[in-house]
Amino acid sequence: MEQKKGLVLVEDLYQELEVWYPLLRLREAGVQAATVAPEKGKIYKSKLGYPVTSQLAADEVSAAEWDAVIIPGGYAPDLMRRHPSMVRLVREAFETGNVVAAICHGGWMLASANILKGRKATCFFAIRDDLVHAGAEYLDQEVVVDGNLITSRTPDDLPAFMKAVLERI
Repeated sequence: MEQKKGLVLVEDLYQELEVWYPLLRLREAGVQAATVAPEKGKIYKSKLGYPVTSQLAADEVSAAEWDAVIIPGGYAPDLMRRHPSMVRLVREAFETGNVVAAICHGGWMLASANILKGRKATCFFAIRDDLVHAGAEYLDQEVVVDGNLITSRTPDDLPAFMKAVLERI
């Protein structure tokens, strides 16, 4: 895993566990993990105000150089998808066959990246219709793996989610 690299996307109003658990699990497994956001070096606050500093700016990152892109939930994905560079990063990671993993409301980024058509996926139940309208087959499971696409529903699913991500990397 020491040669592997993973990105965790961040924006304001992220769900705390869905950023920090993946980031720390990647690092614990020996994966070089970094946070990426619309702006490098900016502090982004969670729904509860917990800060994370972005290490990279999305417009400076090439998806081909990373093995995985993880999209947390909370309301951050709605803010992320307003930045073309963030959407591009997700789409390019998917198209190059790298792991693209989204949990909870992270599915909004998958819909905006237009990568759900014909894929199986799960998400927080409130955005189920968004995924279905984007072409996904919705499954109510703790983790759904469809090729290089990995999705989960809520923070309770994080152990299964990260196990699938690390196995696929």
